Formats: sequence, C-alpha cells, structure tokens
Amino acid sequence: MDVLHERCAGLDISKKDAKACVRTPSTKRRGSFTNETTTWGSTTHAVLALRDHLLAANVTLVVIEATSDYWKPYYYVLAEGLNVILVNARQVKNLPGRKTDVSDAAWLAQLGAHGLVRASFVPEQPVRELRDLTRARTQMTRERGQLVQRLEKLLEDTGIKLAAVASDIMGVSGRAMLEALIAGERDPQLLAEMAKRRLRNKIPELTEALTGRFRDHHAFLARLYLDQYDQLTDAIDRLTARIEEAMAPFRPALDLLDTIPGINQAVAEVIIAETGGDMSRFTSAKHLASWAGVCPGHNESAGRTKTTKVRPGNPYLKGALGLAAFGAVRTKNTYLQARYKRLTARRGPLRALVAVEHSIITAIWHMLTDHVPYQELGGTYFTQRDPERATRRAITSLNQLGYTVTLNPIEGAA
Repeated sequence: MDVLHERCAGLDISKKDAKACVRTPSTKRRGSFTNETTTWGSTTHAVLALRDHLLAANVTLVVIEATSDYWKPYYYVLAEGLNVILVNARQVKNLPGRKTDVSDAAWLAQLGAHGLVRASFVPEQPVRELRDLTRARTQMTRERGQLVQRLEKLLEDTGIKLAAVASDIMGVSGRAMLEALIAGERDPQLLAEMAKRRLRNKIPELTEALTGRFRDHHAFLARLYLDQYDQLTDAIDRLTARIEEAMAPFRPALDLLDTIPGINQAVAEVIIAETGGDMSRFTSAKHLASWAGVCPGHNESAGRTKTTKVRPGNPYLKGALGLAAFGAVRTKNTYLQARYKRLTARRGPLRALVAVEHSIITAIWHMLTDHVPYQELGGTYFTQRDPERATRRAITSLNQLGYTVTLNPIEGAA
C-alpha cells in the first residue's frame, strides 16, 4: 500500500492527557518505519509543547480522533502550524483484541500515513460560535418543555386535570389559574372564570377539571417550576437576540431557507449553523444527505438486503429536519405533503417522514448551491407526472368497492 505521508502523527486523546505517536522512516532498514509514542498533558502549555515537538519531527499530517469535546484544545492549537485532520471514531476502529491508548495512537498514525482516513467537517470560528448559540437554545427549549411535563405530573398528583381541557397550560389562561392556585385560591368556579378568549367556551369542563386536592406542598413545587420556566424563557430570548446578530453574514441563505414549506426562522438558523451555509464542502446533495444521516443505509449480504435504517448523524441537524418535515406534511397542496401521503401507505409514517427530510435536505443543497429560492411543484405533481397510472389506481379502487366506472373526459382538460 502506498505511503502518502512518510512522517505522520496520531493522537489518542483523553480528558487529562494525549498519547502522541510519531511515525517516521526507519534509519536502520529501508522501507520500514518506527513509532515513537509520548504522553502530553491537556493544558494549553502542554499542547503548545506538543506542537513544537511535532514541528521538530517535520510531521506533514496529524490525525486526531474525535473524542467527546476533548479534541478541541488540541485541534485548535495544532491547526495553527500543522496539517491536522479530525476523524470520526466510528470510521477508524482498530481490530478487536489488546486495545490500549498507545496502540490506538499508532493505528491512527498508520491510517493517516496511507491516506485511509477522511477528515470530518470542522467549521470556521464564526460558524462554531453560531453553533454554540443555537445548540444552547435548543437545549434550553428542551429543558423548558421538561419543566412543563413535570408541572403536568404535579397537577395529576393533585387530581387537577387542567391539561386535559387546555391545550397549553402555560398559556395566558393556564398561567393565571396556576398563579391563583399557588396564591391559595381553591374555588374551581373562580379559577375557571379566569379563562380567556376561546377557552371561555369550556368553563363547565374547566370547573370540573380544576376540582382537586391542591396543598401547600404542591404550591411550593409549582412555584419552583414556574420560576425556572421564566428563567429559561428569559435566557432563550437573550440567545435568540444574540443569534440574530450572529446570523447577519448568513442572511441571504436564511432568506432562501424560509421559502421551504415547514421551515421557520428558528429551524433555518439551526440548519445554517450546523452546515455552515456553504455547500461547496459537500460534493453533491447525496453527500449532504448522507452526512446529515437522513438517507437509507446499505447492508447487503449474499444477495439479500438487510436492515436499511438511517445512519447516525448530527442530532441537532436531524432534529431541525424532523421539525421541518412535521410542518411540511401539514402544509396543504404541496409537493412534500403529496410525497408523504404517497409513501405512508406502503412504507409507514416514520419512513415516509424520513423521506420528506431527505427531500428537504436535497432541496437545501440545490438552493444554497445555485442561490435560488424554493420551487413548489404542487400537491398534484405525482398525478400529473403519470396521469394514466393515477387513473388506473382510481378505477381499481372503485371497482373494489363494487362500482362500474365509465370515463368521460372533460372538454379542454389536459
């Protein structure tokens, strides 16, 4: 096997230190190589010393395995003066057996020397900062949703079924009733009268649902949950404002993504933060879909296709695509909704939803590559593409119901 980098280094990183294996040509035997493995700390001074050590060894490639977030101090410092690539641990697994940090570092150096590793996508600093903001907002939004679930469980313990009548217990009406309960109000009729707008039509149901055993213990916990909810809401608002400032350089891409059905501003911001908004690093739409983890897998043996479940991908990007797909399939008279309905019958709703995610990410690649807005094909796209097949299926369905169909074309119809 050809050697592409005669002087290569592999780093196996942990929280406290890193094993660095430098692979260089042997001075004793032609065509062979020697490995020198050393241990370096994870502090900034130790990483700077490691960089000087690798520069002195004239290393042309450094391979770092992505281990949690521990790779970041090493990558950012070493990349300033060396050719550094970050690799996915799933793609550089060593043979099973005697596994040590030293052998892992040597294995990484050997793979890098022969060019058998693919570099992972590490965005530039502005995109990394945008990622930190959007991921923090996503995490806080999940935590806020968990607080609402805890509050619902607390109300179930008291026998109050507010969540069964009001769709959002943290809305204006639900929040007023909760505050009154915490303040000591226990009359269900007075609590139900706090309903606003359309919820006032359900005052009899609210009166029944607000009858329970709400004690001081529940008031204490409810107050605690509501305060945490307000704190998270304030933090999310501050993050949103900061994201809008950081999104200024990506405004053209953001405006293009807003034209896709099911994608709102928050989802578009996550997509841009995770992909960087630059499609030049992805050779094709298939490459982007594979990197995002929304394309079917390939697992064939002896001519039989086994499981085709999607591969693991970026959880934040896949979550954003899932939200976009949920919104798209509920948008009437759109291509994405028609595709979902067409696949649901024979593939199931979950697989059909993944197919819609694949269609969305494919459209994103073409839109950001060609700098064009989304082109809606319409809900009748599949029918117009093959009208004869649609006609046969409709006739077959009516025949199965016991009807005899006679077709009379409408004048002027296509």
